[in-house]
Amino acid sequence: MNKDQVKGVAEQVKGKVNEAVGKATGNKAKELKGDLQQGAGEIRKAYGDGKEQAKDNAKRNAP
Repeated sequence: MNKDQVKGVAEQVKGKVNEAVGKATGNKAKELKGDLQQGAGEIRKAYGDGKEQAKDNAKRNAP
C-alpha cells in the first residue's frame, strides 16, 4: 500500500464525516464538501492503486 492509497482512503473518511455532519445539521455546504472530499479520495486511491499495479507489473516482468 502506498501513500496515495492511504491518503485517498483518509480523504474518503473525512468526506463521509463531513457529509454526515452536514446532513445532521442541515448544512448543505458541509454536505456538499463531504461529497466532494469523497470523490477526491476515490480518485487519489485509484491513482495509488494504479501506481501499485504498475510496480507489481514491473517486478513480474523484470529479468
